[in-house]
Amino acid sequence: MIREKILIVEDNKALSKLITKKMESSLDFDIDAAYSFQEAQDLVEKSNDYFVALLDLNLPDAPDGEVVDMILSHKIPSIVLTGSMDQEIREKILKKDVIDYVYKGNIDDVNYIFTLIERLHKNRDIKVMIVDDSMVTRSQIKSLLHHQMFKVLVAAHGEEALAFLKDNPDTKLILTDYLMPVIDGVELTKEVRKHYSKNQLSIIAMTASNQDLISAKFLKIGANDFINKPFTREEIACRINNSLDALEYIAQIEDMAQNDFLSGLANRRYFFDEMREYFAEAKKKNEPFALGLIDIDNFKQINDTLGHRVGDTVIVELARVLKKHLTHEHFVARFGGDEFCVVLKNSEQKKALEFFIKLKSAISGLHIKTKEAQKVSITASIGVTFNDLGSLDEMINQADQALYISKNNGKNRVEVA
Repeated sequence: MIREKILIVEDNKALSKLITKKMESSLDFDIDAAYSFQEAQDLVEKSNDYFVALLDLNLPDAPDGEVVDMILSHKIPSIVLTGSMDQEIREKILKKDVIDYVYKGNIDDVNYIFTLIERLHKNRDIKVMIVDDSMVTRSQIKSLLHHQMFKVLVAAHGEEALAFLKDNPDTKLILTDYLMPVIDGVELTKEVRKHYSKNQLSIIAMTASNQDLISAKFLKIGANDFINKPFTREEIACRINNSLDALEYIAQIEDMAQNDFLSGLANRRYFFDEMREYFAEAKKKNEPFALGLIDIDNFKQINDTLGHRVGDTVIVELARVLKKHLTHEHFVARFGGDEFCVVLKNSEQKKALEFFIKLKSAISGLHIKTKEAQKVSITASIGVTFNDLGSLDEMINQADQALYISKNNGKNRVEVA
């Protein structure tokens, strides 16, 4: 796979090398560096497929920002670097079709570059919807969102927005005006919140209205943020990025709470939360299902003789095999250590038993290569039970008894209890 590239045009070689070194260590991009207008021009004439360019506003052979216009003419998204900042320079930069500008004041300013590039890289997969009855406003915000590399949806009022949201349920942010025909921003926010929480989809309300407390009204009914018109490009861009950062942080926290950090599978706590609900539902519908406890044979010996790093590799590889053999309807979790639990939903006993026998064979055929160039072969014992018991806890205990029998009967076996 060809890695994407970033172009840095900066005549301060020490700063250029610092940025390049930090980028290479923290971002998955190849870096091309130029120290003059001419070098930059030579690079883009050879290849202009850069993800983004970082451009010094004042170069020895281009003191008035000529490099910015040249790079933009090649349709390369650009971030301007400047060593001096006043209102005149800021307005001059923002008149150009650039993503943003960064003041080269200290290391915190340089670090902002990496945060911005990471944000842009994520934005390409994010859908943002603009809802505003003003064609001019829609056009302005759409242009800004395209600069930020979002996938953009545009609606003229709330009713149209709800139709678009139905077709695009993975939308992550809605920017909505307040006063609109058909369905206004308040009613749109209420309707969206019936289906999406604030942690799933962010809403930023916008208004030029002078009505008292309208911002409080929006926030109380579920908006994540509020912005008054007119607003600057920088203000709305920062608010958008802050809202999306918050969504991502919450998603990371939820993932950490639900998933095992090593295997990537559901953890024991999440398993019981989900399965108690499913158990009750399956009982009502008389839906058959099977539960299997899987334990790696001689795992302690692997850890003791080859080390915990190899043991971790074994856990990760077994999790990969489990995920490969299960459909989205089934459920798998790591209970802890070398023990896993698999639930085959809506599965008759004969078919479930056949599955676990095949799974045992797939595990015993697994030959794991470690970083130390060692090859480790493993087997697993499996204890299976079915949902003819009164509770999920009873099923777990019965499967555990079957697993104990499997271990005592020589391991690498499937036993049913």
